[in-house]
Amino acid sequence: MKVPHMTTSKISVSEAGASDVKPLLEIRDLAISFATSGGEVQAVRNAHLTIMPGETVAIVGESGSGKSTTALAAIGLLPANGRVSGGQILLDGEDIAGAPEKRMIELRGNTIGMVPQDPMSNLNPVWKIGYQVRETLRANGRPDGPDDVARVLAEAGLPDAHRRAKQYPHEFSGGMRQRALIAIGLSCQPRLLIADEPTSALDVTVQRQILDHLDKMTTELGTSVLLITHDLGLAAERADKVVVMYRGNVVEAGPSLDLLRNPRHPYTQRLVASAPSLASRRIQVAKELGVESEDLLAPSEASPGAAFTGTTAQHRAQQGKDKPEEVLRVENLSKVFKLRSGIGRSADFTAVDSVSFGVKRGTTTAIVGESGSGKSTVAQMVLNLLPPTSGRIVFDGVDTATLNSREIFAFRRRVQPIFQDPYGSLDPMYNIFRTIEEPLRTHKVGNRASREKKVRELLDQVALPQSTMQRYPNELSGGQRQRVAVARALALDPEVIICDEAVSALDVLVQAQVLNLLADLQANLGLTYLFITHDLAVVRQIADHVCVMEKGRLVETGATDDVFDAPQQEYTKALLNAIPGASLMLPPEVATA
Repeated sequence: MKVPHMTTSKISVSEAGASDVKPLLEIRDLAISFATSGGEVQAVRNAHLTIMPGETVAIVGESGSGKSTTALAAIGLLPANGRVSGGQILLDGEDIAGAPEKRMIELRGNTIGMVPQDPMSNLNPVWKIGYQVRETLRANGRPDGPDDVARVLAEAGLPDAHRRAKQYPHEFSGGMRQRALIAIGLSCQPRLLIADEPTSALDVTVQRQILDHLDKMTTELGTSVLLITHDLGLAAERADKVVVMYRGNVVEAGPSLDLLRNPRHPYTQRLVASAPSLASRRIQVAKELGVESEDLLAPSEASPGAAFTGTTAQHRAQQGKDKPEEVLRVENLSKVFKLRSGIGRSADFTAVDSVSFGVKRGTTTAIVGESGSGKSTVAQMVLNLLPPTSGRIVFDGVDTATLNSREIFAFRRRVQPIFQDPYGSLDPMYNIFRTIEEPLRTHKVGNRASREKKVRELLDQVALPQSTMQRYPNELSGGQRQRVAVARALALDPEVIICDEAVSALDVLVQAQVLNLLADLQANLGLTYLFITHDLAVVRQIADHVCVMEKGRLVETGATDDVFDAPQQEYTKALLNAIPGASLMLPPEVATA
């Protein structure tokens, strides 16, 4: 059953009167194991799911639950040390679990397409985007002219597609790279599309555009979609059925809204309680019912993932009494980049245009907006990583432009970043211990024994085993890498933390843990956060103040509840309406979960 936000709706098998229609994909008792130096590890056990023609099925679960591994087995792309050790993968009745590579190559592209998660690892940096799209079209016998390539890119939401096709991946933003991957996955109009976190790097409005396109394709072409996501709100809004995986097992499955309203397995209940998009919806339902949302979302054993909301709510109430001073003040901040437009020629591009705001000590201020709105550029200037073109940044009463090198070194200890991309922000040559210890060593904090103790404590705080210290970034999942980045930022006990999409790569349970951690540190240590994000569902729960940016300008600002309850600008309304799960009609029992 589709949610009413769709302009068109799919016709189910039963509605069509075709009860004899066979599943497009059926996974029966699937088992997957990996050969490691410590022996064989069972990653997936007795997994099962069914996808009918034209149906969207979502697999949800935390990192390491086996959802991506299950999908990779269905397209024959398991790592070399992985194998299907039991069960069946039936595609149109054909068991492809043990199919030879030649047969899998025939199926990939025209029959099964895939949108992988990480665009930097899956786009060739030395090939133009258009060439990579053309390569896919040509390999599958499709028309591959310039207009065909541009059409594919345009369908995935890339503007000025003819020009973009001539650019390289490094010339695209993270969201644009993800859209290019989506274009490649959809280019041959496969019967089954496996989408592994296809919109995790996208802002909410582009996310909606991409998912609307997937829905349209499902409706018009009968394409089935296997959607892998950690956002249960998105899964419930977009999928007909949801499959929940935990530690390699399918623990619950069923129609999306039924499963959302009546989760039965304790793990599914935790996912529902922890999903930011659903928590944001619960706040809205609570206000409509005249119930204090803070009471609904206060910490409890029933909703462990929502604990940070109660902490922040208490903190907000305290703000009206204490009126803390501003620790950070941005005044008329602008940044103009010189873009090369030809040999010996350049053009000005204004990324940030006269932005002003203040951040009170001990509070959280969120800067939200679409990709390219300038929010990350503001964060880099606040961190003193980019010089402003004009305007000033005042930290603790001092203009940061007047700091000498020694004072900047001290400033960096007091203000720490958590960057968006855990793949690019961790040195692949450093093990995790050295990665987290590096700021302590750089600032000459303690001896090796005390630093090792501190690293162990930090790993505990971000829910990573201490044995992780001896591993390297390439041995960790994306979510685990981001937790390492959070631990590194906390190492120096900073006063201000700039979080640039700090939780966008995390599954909802780990996201809730990290947000809990940040809220606890704020309450105990008086930390101040500048939170850069495209996830407005998270903003509603963690931020005291919101700044909305569009095309480099600050278009709306105010207290979080004021902006969410009564947005003044159409752009802000569009962002709020695009939150996954915003259209779900949740009954009161879900609102009080």
